[in-house]
Amino acid sequence: MTAYAVVIPTLARDTLADCLAALAAATGPRPEEIVLVDDRPDPDADPGQLDHPLSVLGDLRESTLVLRSGGRGPAAARNTGMRAVGSPWIAFLDDDVQVGPHWCDQLAQDLAEAAPDTAGVQGVIAVPLPGERRPTDWERGTAGLAKARWITADMAYRTDAVKQVGGFDERFKRAFREDADIALRLLDAGWRIQRGRRTTRHPVRPASRWVSLKQQRGNADDALMRRLHGPDWWHKAVAPRGRIRSHVAITAAGAAAATLAATGHPRAAAAAGLGWAAGTGEFAWARIAPGPRTRYEVTTMLVTSVLIPPAATWHRLIGLWRHRGAGAWREVAA
Repeated sequence: MTAYAVVIPTLARDTLADCLAALAAATGPRPEEIVLVDDRPDPDADPGQLDHPLSVLGDLRESTLVLRSGGRGPAAARNTGMRAVGSPWIAFLDDDVQVGPHWCDQLAQDLAEAAPDTAGVQGVIAVPLPGERRPTDWERGTAGLAKARWITADMAYRTDAVKQVGGFDERFKRAFREDADIALRLLDAGWRIQRGRRTTRHPVRPASRWVSLKQQRGNADDALMRRLHGPDWWHKAVAPRGRIRSHVAITAAGAAAATLAATGHPRAAAAAGLGWAAGTGEFAWARIAPGPRTRYEVTTMLVTSVLIPPAATWHRLIGLWRHRGAGAWREVAA
């Protein structure tokens, strides 16, 4: 049997107990080690919040280690966990997933079948969606994880391979793009990554109506990806290109309309304003049409569709400036 460890970064969310309970209940060879990395930024955060989640592990509690990573993001948290284990394979899980009932058996089979040049084996992610209505914009976004490449919601990597490329790039502060980045670096180093058989459930978390606006921070991470992997990084990562070009154009049209109106050019301002309205309207409808079209959802889509283009543009500009001189990640993950 191929030995493995499990590393789970966490912010002590309510989902953690279900994550650990599913892991404890899964049949098959048990992990040699479980490392739970508490990434809450508050150094005085109540450690008692982890008491209940840890209690559901049963006999696995004895082989579980809890570490702190100082709120530096999931990439840094995974590096912290990786440095603490001695197993040849690490299964990285997110704290809001639930592994399948035969996950340990399936993982053991995935690892046993991995060729010597295989650095990672990705799990199959299932996102349950409501059957009685159309999914919301947030639910559709989460459902996209089922088709995403290399996501660390459930990804097993050879420990030595991850260390060879320097670990996860800690400049990615959010749970976004850090998984694609390390996968591309492993592929560039000559390793392969394959999809396994094991299954993991990723429920849709409750979220505020402003969640899509907060997600625009990821545009700064896309700027880092472009710097590290070239302008066609999204093609290499088999990732959707997104709407950043459209967002920039809409934002420019809106800014031009306001500037022209303020400087006494009403006709030009009206033309620019029409361009802004058309672009914003198309964006809003693209998000409203496939959804449930409830009053709450439509209102949310209308308001956030106005705010997202300038927010996305701002974060992209911030990312381009912040990462203008970024070089390859060379952390020694020993």
